[in-house]
Amino acid sequence: MIHDPDDNWSFATAREPARFGAGKGNGVPGVEHAMAGNGTLCGIPEDQVTRYRHLFEPRRRRACPPCRQQADAAPTQPSTQERLHCLVKDAALSEARDDLLAALVKGARVALWLRGPAADLARHYARPEALTEGVGPATEAFGTATTIGLARVESRSWSFLVVLPQDGSRPLIARGPREPG
Repeated sequence: MIHDPDDNWSFATAREPARFGAGKGNGVPGVEHAMAGNGTLCGIPEDQVTRYRHLFEPRRRRACPPCRQQADAAPTQPSTQERLHCLVKDAALSEARDDLLAALVKGARVALWLRGPAADLARHYARPEALTEGVGPATEAFGTATTIGLARVESRSWSFLVVLPQDGSRPLIARGPREPG
């Protein structure tokens, strides 16, 4: 995420290194491995590894050298803005959609992106009072789903709410003028 997009920002320059879970081989203390699929990048099977609840850090002193090499060589991943852009393209045609797509291409800040119980997200994160366009359909979606996705995006002019239904429906976009500051 970036806070102040500049003219040099692009999806290509914002790609992120691949991320892997961390683990240790059972009975082999002091070496941390990168987890992928059914085991480690260096080939230790899943049933011989204890997974950790943090990400593998290739620069750590304890990182397994073969896992480090493979993690460093792994293809980069799309930025948050690029991933959200791919989803928003499926939203119904509107000026808000077009403005949001343009803002994401320029590196607009994705302030929040989460998925969870629709009622909780509506109560704590939707903030419909700050929106002026597309409010009705976006907020109604919270009442029709058990689980839903929600993203908040801030461009220079607008604050966007993106509702991502989990049932395969199109994303819904609401927006309001961005508060100064």
